[in-house]
Amino acid sequence: MFRDKTKVIHIGDRVIGGGNPILIQSMTNTPTEDVAATVAQILELESEGCEIIRCTVPTQAAADAIPEIKKQIHIPLVADIHFDHKMALAAAKERNIPIRVGVNSGSLETNLVDKYHGVTAEGIVESALDKVHMIEDAGYDNMVISIKSSDVMMCVKAHELIADKTPYPLHVGITEAGTLTRGNIKSSVGLGIILNQGIGDTIRVSLTGAPIEEVRSAKE
Repeated sequence: MFRDKTKVIHIGDRVIGGGNPILIQSMTNTPTEDVAATVAQILELESEGCEIIRCTVPTQAAADAIPEIKKQIHIPLVADIHFDHKMALAAAKERNIPIRVGVNSGSLETNLVDKYHGVTAEGIVESALDKVHMIEDAGYDNMVISIKSSDVMMCVKAHELIADKTPYPLHVGITEAGTLTRGNIKSSVGLGIILNQGIGDTIRVSLTGAPIEEVRSAKE
């Protein structure tokens, strides 16, 4: 069981990796800078069983909202940073916070697409491990890895490849899974195969629409 061997990572007051229970994640779809709306949505998700929540932080205003949001919720908050490292630094504001290294098949680097003659599981894994090694070279090892694809079997293969190559916990999900019915079918197949192999420490069922449906589906 790979998850029994992964590094233990503390996210707020929750613990993942090392055989600890698999935690359910979701993501807000409110503007993060709208503190009231974001907090209201997170509290609703908490009541449904969400254990880790992710908010997008594309602007300084969103980063500035993070401390106030954290004061009003009860589960760990992950700041989702896309392209601007300054937003990551602005959102962190304290030391030894876990870094989520996220690679999505839809934004794989051109050199890896060329190397593997297209978007492949091998390319996704190489991209993720490149970032992990960069962070390790800077003397940091408090990390969680997230590798995603909207192609179910590509996502499965990528997790199978990376599981024995790194000690870090894995967040598992099928990206852009789709509507309630389509997304649940794709996620059930993909997550079922991955989790059954003992791979994965947190999960998200990615659906279009209300995030609360993601939590309900993940619980099922």
